[in-house]
Amino acid sequence: MRFDVLTLFSEIFQGYVGQSLLKRAIQAGLVQVHLHDIRDWSIGKHNTVDDRPYGGGPGMVIKVEPAVDCVEAVRGQDQDPGHLVMLTPQGRRLDQRVVEQLSQHKRILLLCGRYEGFDERIRTILEPEEISIGDYILNGGEVAAMAIIDSVIRLVPGVLGDEDSSVSDSFSSGQRWLECAQYTRPREYRGHEVPAVLLSGNHEEIARWREENSRQRTLERRKDLIEGCHEDLGPHPGSCPLPTIEN
Repeated sequence: MRFDVLTLFSEIFQGYVGQSLLKRAIQAGLVQVHLHDIRDWSIGKHNTVDDRPYGGGPGMVIKVEPAVDCVEAVRGQDQDPGHLVMLTPQGRRLDQRVVEQLSQHKRILLLCGRYEGFDERIRTILEPEEISIGDYILNGGEVAAMAIIDSVIRLVPGVLGDEDSSVSDSFSSGQRWLECAQYTRPREYRGHEVPAVLLSGNHEEIARWREENSRQRTLERRKDLIEGCHEDLGPHPGSCPLPTIEN
């Protein structure tokens, strides 16, 4: 899996790519992350990449020439031109279903916005997939790009030590419920004990407890996942009946 990040602030990623799971995936040759500074394709001696919007208004807009030239040049660096993603609050919201779709691509280009956004002709010419990570405002697309990389690499074969880990995660494909509560040593801390069933060694009982706990947590914390009925679970709220949980 190859990621190409097109940004005005590539320095933000220096620490990120050298840490934790992503670092190990890169070292193992399972993932590549290439950083590209859009300013390298700017026009003029001042490396200008933004300008005032026509018609007036606050802020600055990313210019069409450097953005388009950058994307086209980076695409040409590999035989696979890749899947272009524009990070923008106007895009469809990122969820696990979208992550799973993205993971099917061998190469993803992540175009990070800044300021008041992109010249509309960038969208018209490049026709990217537009993705938002939520209904809130960030300073730029860099954090969103990291979120996509972090979520997608978990689905790259060999990246996780336990391949079943991504399957049991909350929001994984076919996973209706939030992940169940997890415990580790010590067995008791400040009067709070690990549920006895998890220490029983009875795998059938443990599986049943985890399923019931997962459903209960969903009912308590994210009932909207059931009542709203995610697209993967059915077209109508009535097709997602509430489960029966034994207390």
